[in-house]
Amino acid sequence: MTTLTEQIAAYEVQKKQKVPAELLQVMDDATRDLVATGIEAQALAIGDSLPDVTLPNAKGEQVRLYDLLKNGPIVLNFYRGGWCPYCNLELAALQAALPALKAKGAQLVAISPQTPDSSLSTAEKNALEFEVLSDAGNRVADQFGLVFELPDSIRGIYDKFGIDVVGHNGENSFKLPVPASYVINTEGQIVYAFINADYTKRVEPADLAGAL
Repeated sequence: MTTLTEQIAAYEVQKKQKVPAELLQVMDDATRDLVATGIEAQALAIGDSLPDVTLPNAKGEQVRLYDLLKNGPIVLNFYRGGWCPYCNLELAALQAALPALKAKGAQLVAISPQTPDSSLSTAEKNALEFEVLSDAGNRVADQFGLVFELPDSIRGIYDKFGIDVVGHNGENSFKLPVPASYVINTEGQIVYAFINADYTKRVEPADLAGAL
């Protein structure tokens, strides 16, 4: 079975064949600029406590993470949206790893700034069997220190690609979370953290299972 890293590498080859080099350069420059802000160091890290989070799931039901912790640890994934191919690869890999995570007593929860309707579409498209929560306005991602705003240069490229971030999120800010994954123990403490401002880099689900 191929790893998530291998799947992303294969997608990168396809992307370079389809997307003009000048656009790829603009995207790479924007990623470098974001990394240079030091956002990764500002995010919640190992030893920090989980904020008291309640968010709607794809069905509109309110889900409180501290209530879930009564049933076991949580693997928490922040993703940009169902429009992002890297996020879809990651969500599919997490779904494939779900039995291994459950075998360790863990629950898997994903969070994005998408509206519940958009989250439902993402969950259905990827046949996800775990909670996909809607973080309107990136309120929770902001508590984790993960939020940034897409620069104008990237907004124009996304328009060319037909990616409607505003439509998916239901608000006009163009703010997104950097991809991040956490393992949170039943005491509400972060015991594993993966934060990468380069959206093409994602954690291997096996590493999350190992952290449990």
